Amino acid sequence: MAIFVLKVCHLCIFSFFDFSMVLQQKHTQEYGKIFKSHFGPQFVVSIADRDMVAQVLRAEGAMPQRANMESWQEYRDLRGRSTGLISAEGEQWLKMRSVLRQRILKPKDVALFSGEVNQVIADLIKRIYILRSQAEDGETVTNVNDLFFKYSMEGVATILYESRLGCLENRVPQLTVEYIEALELMFSMFKTSMYAGQIHVDNKLRDIQCQTDRGERVRGGLLTYLFLSQALTREEIYANVTEMLLAGVDTTSFTLSWAVYLLARHPEVQQTVYREIVRNLGVRHVPTAADVPKVPLVRALLKETLRLFPVLPGNGRVTQEDLVIGGYLIPKGTQLALCHYATSYEDENFPRAKEFRPERWLRKGNLDRVDNFGSIPFGYGVRSCIGRRIAELEIHLVVIQLLQHFEIKTSSQTKAVHAKTHGLLAPGEPIHVRFVNRK
Repeated sequence: MAIFVLKVCHLCIFSFFDFSMVLQQKHTQEYGKIFKSHFGPQFVVSIADRDMVAQVLRAEGAMPQRANMESWQEYRDLRGRSTGLISAEGEQWLKMRSVLRQRILKPKDVALFSGEVNQVIADLIKRIYILRSQAEDGETVTNVNDLFFKYSMEGVATILYESRLGCLENRVPQLTVEYIEALELMFSMFKTSMYAGQIHVDNKLRDIQCQTDRGERVRGGLLTYLFLSQALTREEIYANVTEMLLAGVDTTSFTLSWAVYLLARHPEVQQTVYREIVRNLGVRHVPTAADVPKVPLVRALLKETLRLFPVLPGNGRVTQEDLVIGGYLIPKGTQLALCHYATSYEDENFPRAKEFRPERWLRKGNLDRVDNFGSIPFGYGVRSCIGRRIAELEIHLVVIQLLQHFEIKTSSQTKAVHAKTHGLLAPGEPIHVRFVNRK
């Protein structure tokens, strides 16, 4: 095989964690589907080709390395803190993932959280009614981004902490207000978010310990399992719960905001999804995880939303052995940037790629699979997003219930919203929509 020399992107000044959608497409057009660049001292090879991405991910070993996380590791070491699943690598990462996957990666285990999620959804719908009543037209909810952020935070925290934070209450508790502010600033306020999360973990673990001391049988969810199994130290529990909350709130809320925005702007798609819900579930049935397979268009809606607006527009890997990709020799230890946003918008991967067409993800028969490495928003393989099942559950169930209660429409305040990249792919402006009562 001939080994070629990679084109160099001299103007590339991005971190692959903040690799904007505009730069991905611009550089792909200018330099091709594989090129090299530098971010400070970091040498990076960017890949914007579906088949090359598949080759990289399928070549992974048992402990794939996502990126160089030395700064996070140094911060934790200086303060005596453990790394969590997001920032850990090697044997430490493998140990923690093996423990955590027992409760949050298998569909049958995540299905047990349906009750908790539905309680949060009920509070969300109540909140929508309150916010509508304050609008001039009695229907518009302004800045649904903020509303869905609070829903996502409440939902994820309910599962991780086994307790409610009160994000959707009329008067949000002060500690929760501080926690929300810390999460919104995330990396710059990481110490504060760790502290606030530790308080909630300690409160729950104290309750568990009291039950154990009294000789009572303890039942619970993820946090109870982690504490009683003693598979992770308390510092590792703090780190993993905090990191999973950081990873799970914005990602879910942004995706839900985009889904509502797309449904409002495409009423014909919304009506098709609603008819499927009514036909297969009814208008008053409160869905659980077991009901989701009965409404494949809801699942397709999520996949198409994430194709158009992947929360993480790029992903990273460090090669663990020499690879030949697209005719180029990529040495062991090279940082790769996988450009998912660029591949999501390629017509050769998705015909009429710029159009919102959830039906493209529907299976045509029992043996048909709709897999496409052009869009893999949750990653792939053993290093894929461990919170995927929880995020899907939260979004599937809330979309079903929102459409059972409301017809989502644009309002006079609804404008075209563009995406912006700030680590994650987020709505660039507030999203305003009307929630009209179903007749």
